[in-house]
Amino acid sequence: MKLKFIYVDTPFWRAEVGRIALFMGDIKFDDVRIKREDFSTAKETGTLSDGTVLPFHQIPCLVVDGISIAQTGAIARFCGKQSGLYPTNDDVKAAKIDEFIDFATDLTVMVSSTRNETDESERIKVRRDLSKGPIKRKLSMLEKNIINNSEWLVTSNISVADVAIWRLLGWLSSGILDGMPTDLLSSFPKIRKLCLAVDKHPKIQKWISLTYPNNYTRGNY
Repeated sequence: MKLKFIYVDTPFWRAEVGRIALFMGDIKFDDVRIKREDFSTAKETGTLSDGTVLPFHQIPCLVVDGISIAQTGAIARFCGKQSGLYPTNDDVKAAKIDEFIDFATDLTVMVSSTRNETDESERIKVRRDLSKGPIKRKLSMLEKNIINNSEWLVTSNISVADVAIWRLLGWLSSGILDGMPTDLLSSFPKIRKLCLAVDKHPKIQKWISLTYPNNYTRGNY
C-alpha cells in the first residue's frame, strides 16, 4: 500500500493526528508538505500541480494507492486503523474516539471564525471573550468526560483521540493566536494531565524531534 499525506509544513492538529498515527505505527508514507501558495491555487481547482485530486478542495488529503481521501475524521480513522490507534473490533470505543475528534473540530471551527475579523484589536478582543465564554464552557465539558483513573481518553493505550486533543489544545494555548491566553488550561487539571502524557510519549517525542522547528511552542500544559 502506497500512502501520500498532503498538508502544509505546519503541525496543525488536523494533519498531525493522521501523520502521527502512521508514524507511531511504523507505517511508511510520503510526508508531502506543499507551499501555501500551491494550496491557494488548489483551493480553486481541486487539483495540485502534480495532478493529485483534492476531493473537496481541502487539505489534509491522504492518497492511498492513488485514491484521495479528504476530511480530518476520515483520515484519522483510516490512519488509526492501520496503526492500531483506532479500534477495529469495538464499535462503541470507535464511536467514543469519533466524539473527541468531532469535539476538536467544533472548537477549531469556533476559533477559526475569528480570522474573519480584519481589525487586529477587535480580533484580539473577540478571542479573549471567546476564551472566557464558549471555549471555557467547552473545555469544562471535556474535563468532565475524562475518567480520573485512566491515562488515555478511550482505550487502554494512546489513540488518535488523545493525539487530536493534545495537538488542538497545544495550538490554542501556544500563544500563536493573538488574544488567546496561554494559561487557557490552568483550571483544567485532567486535560493538562492528558496533554502531558501525550507530550511525553516516546514516539511523540521522536516525531517532534524529527519534524517540529526548534523554536516551535507546542503548548502550555
